[in-house]
Amino acid sequence: MSESPALPVTLDRASPTPLAVQLAEELRAAAGDGRLRSGDRLPSTRALAAQLGVSRTVTAAAYEQLHAEGWITGKHGSGTYVTTAPPGSPSARPKPRPAEPTEVAEVDLRPGSPWASGIDRSAWRRAWRGAADVAPLPRPTRAGVPAYRATVAEHLLRHRGLRVGGDHGGDGGESVLATAGTTAAVAELAASVLSPGDVVAVEEPGYQRAVQTMVAAGLVVVPAPVDADGLLLEAIPDGARAVYCSPAHQYPLGRRMSAARRVALVDRARRDGWLVIEDDYDGELRYDVAPLPLLAALAPDVVVHLGTTSKILTPALGVGWMVAPPPVIAAVLHHRDSTGTSPSAAGQIVVVELARNGDLGRHLRKLRRELSERRGMLVDALTAADVRFLGDDAGAHLVVPLASAEVERAVIEAARARGITLDGLARHHFGPPAWFGIAVGYAACSRPQLRAAIPDLLSLLSRSSDPVGTPSG
Repeated sequence: MSESPALPVTLDRASPTPLAVQLAEELRAAAGDGRLRSGDRLPSTRALAAQLGVSRTVTAAAYEQLHAEGWITGKHGSGTYVTTAPPGSPSARPKPRPAEPTEVAEVDLRPGSPWASGIDRSAWRRAWRGAADVAPLPRPTRAGVPAYRATVAEHLLRHRGLRVGGDHGGDGGESVLATAGTTAAVAELAASVLSPGDVVAVEEPGYQRAVQTMVAAGLVVVPAPVDADGLLLEAIPDGARAVYCSPAHQYPLGRRMSAARRVALVDRARRDGWLVIEDDYDGELRYDVAPLPLLAALAPDVVVHLGTTSKILTPALGVGWMVAPPPVIAAVLHHRDSTGTSPSAAGQIVVVELARNGDLGRHLRKLRRELSERRGMLVDALTAADVRFLGDDAGAHLVVPLASAEVERAVIEAARARGITLDGLARHHFGPPAWFGIAVGYAACSRPQLRAAIPDLLSLLSRSSDPVGTPSG
């Protein structure tokens, strides 16, 4: 093991940069470019302070920073040594690199992604620090962390008008199950409540990840068309066991199910023994009027309500929730217990901390304001260009109908050539496509990106949009 080398350090006492920061930068640069090598022993903080003519506080602070970054390590009774430079760590004095060709930045206008960049980083760090203070759980929580379930119950009451567990006292959390997200919840329902061969009616077009999850579980999926009022009940076959729908903001068409259709759906569900799976993937994002009552509020005895944090926060948390009748909750819990599965607690605890600090509510208010303004920008541009579009004043996407699959593909390809990624309606069908168009998302990109992309988008859509309309059934 090598002895302490003569350190290649020069400090500028006239610089406004603190001496400890300068020293750390000099040592980091030396370790990064090979002047200091792995295994080199460094002088003690006292010896280095004397060598440089600075206080020991300066050298101790510099060593502490480098130790935290992984550049040096201390060995008890032996001294301080340089370690191998951490992979990917830049040196303080990077060598100039030849200029690389400038590439056009991709603008992602696909729906389904949240405004993750809008999460306040201070609030995000605060929530994770708070979560780190929670003692590690000795056993898995099959139903979910109790504090998370209570947080979801309060969230549903405040932002979706759904009171859960109110008749039984408590905080309502006993009526809520934590999930790993909507698709994971659908998989659990397919495995615990439904059986292979059961018929499930799904919206057409609709959310294909949920559909494919059902197919993988052996369920018989029957696509049921939608019109301006939502799912067509007459298209649901006799003998259906369940119905999957997104009544608050139909995915991907962006419409809401009418009040009359909601009442008719739950009435028939009770009469025919359907289990209604209500996917409320972005129900918090409404900008015009108060949302209609959730199906779970109208018929808690036959409706399973699913929600997620992936559209209002980030899919990185991997958490959602389920509100369901007691027999469904019991079946899901039995399935989790028998298979040894349960949703991860880490994301749940972070959501609890965000809510406890008031940061979740502040983020939702900021999110609604930002997405409402983005939507207004896009709607104004489409209206001025006389481009027809579909979708309520809600959510994070709208739809521009097109005449055919060929036109849809051509628009997507032309947009890709201009650095814009779009999503078409054709792929959202389980059966033969009947709707064609572009689902334009406005949450994943930045606002400047959206503003810059709108002229290209209009030039493509104004020549291709469908002036006649698309199917209504």
